Amino acid sequence: MYNMDLFSDLEDSPINIINYDGVVEYHGLLIPFEEANDYFDALLNTIQWKHDQANILGEVIVTKRKVAWYANESFNYTYSNMTKVALPWTPELLALKKRVEEATGHQFNSCLLNLYSNGEEGMAWHHDGETDLQKNGAIASLSFGAERKFSFKHKVSQETTSLFLQHGSLLVMKGETQTHWLHRLPPTKKVTTARINLTFRTIDQNY
Repeated sequence: MYNMDLFSDLEDSPINIINYDGVVEYHGLLIPFEEANDYFDALLNTIQWKHDQANILGEVIVTKRKVAWYANESFNYTYSNMTKVALPWTPELLALKKRVEEATGHQFNSCLLNLYSNGEEGMAWHHDGETDLQKNGAIASLSFGAERKFSFKHKVSQETTSLFLQHGSLLVMKGETQTHWLHRLPPTKKVTTARINLTFRTIDQNY
């Protein structure tokens, strides 16, 4: 487990969280606290949130977690056997996309947003390996709201590592991370407030 006090101001020198089979860089706080508060409120009230759905053995399951899908174009994105059609960027999302691109050196054409109303909502172990996505492309995760634990597990060795994602912080997964590692947001009863997570991605337009 990483001590987040070490990561309070790392925009210029991200820390690599995993040591092999991929790269996970934690940039620390990208958005200052008060500005992050403003973005949290704007995203909560302007994004077209909907409960996520998964098709499991022909049965559609509706989750407590809410999601939204935005992009440069009306891209389709399929996961959990369900397909979403992207909405056009909002001004807030475009501004944040620019900040993330400047910080990471990567360009993104889409963003999947997640809204967890409290700590009891999370995500099970998974990897973002959908064929719609650019293979080995970077995924930049920007967090607002409640500080939550985020975990990684190697698919073969079962090695695990975790860190806490702060309000306004940036995490980047790239290279072969999705091939070799799973990640999750474990539920917890200790967190009673909401978290918004923006995951900037690149849809492969040649797919």
